[in-house]
Amino acid sequence: MRYEELTIEGRNAVMEAFRSGKPIDKLFVLDGCQDGPVRSIIREARKHDTIINYVAKERLDQLSEMGKHQGVIAFAAAYEYAQVEDMMALAKEKGEAPFLFLLDNIEDPHNLGAIIRTANLAGAHGVIIPKRRAAGLTATVAKTSAGALNYTPVAKVTNLGQTIEELKKQGMWFVCADMDGETMYRLDLKGPIGMVIGNEGEGVSRLVKEKCDFTASIPMKGDIDSLNASVAAGVLAYEILRQRSGY
Repeated sequence: MRYEELTIEGRNAVMEAFRSGKPIDKLFVLDGCQDGPVRSIIREARKHDTIINYVAKERLDQLSEMGKHQGVIAFAAAYEYAQVEDMMALAKEKGEAPFLFLLDNIEDPHNLGAIIRTANLAGAHGVIIPKRRAAGLTATVAKTSAGALNYTPVAKVTNLGQTIEELKKQGMWFVCADMDGETMYRLDLKGPIGMVIGNEGEGVSRLVKEKCDFTASIPMKGDIDSLNASVAAGVLAYEILRQRSGY
């Protein structure tokens, strides 16, 4: 995986980035700007399913690092995204049952970075994130992952529920973390498994939760009602690792 420039400014530079196939997470466009080159960039962004934000000039000036944005700024991924197939191939290569993290609505880059770090240390073969309402692979994520991003593949998918369905056909099953679930110690978490984690506020979305085979709850003794998402991911991942390792 290679490191890439995070902020791309100016019409030619942004258009070139799209054409060269750079993974671009977000495009910021001057609201109301209708000229030809900008319209072409917007068309290109839609073709690549990039999230487009129409913003005021002040916001672009704020995001700009060079002061030469010409009404467009793109945020490229800090690292290249992998494909879900790469993760399955990695598990096969290691002779292990696939173990994947799937993150639903994790918008905080620090949480995402910490989860990627945990995924690496718990022996997961990859992390899957959705295209929308989620943090992308920014420099903050790379830094918080403490180098794990160099070793743990991250894939970005259009539809998390659909991805779960496709992986089920390949023999995987899925457990999601939720307070209403069965205590994680009582579940059999061995074999080819996908662990689904949602954000602290809303948890795993209903549509994704419905696709999961099991719902696991983490026992809690304190006075507040939920763990930070990256901590929840760590606790459940290590119970999965314990069972997979036969401890």
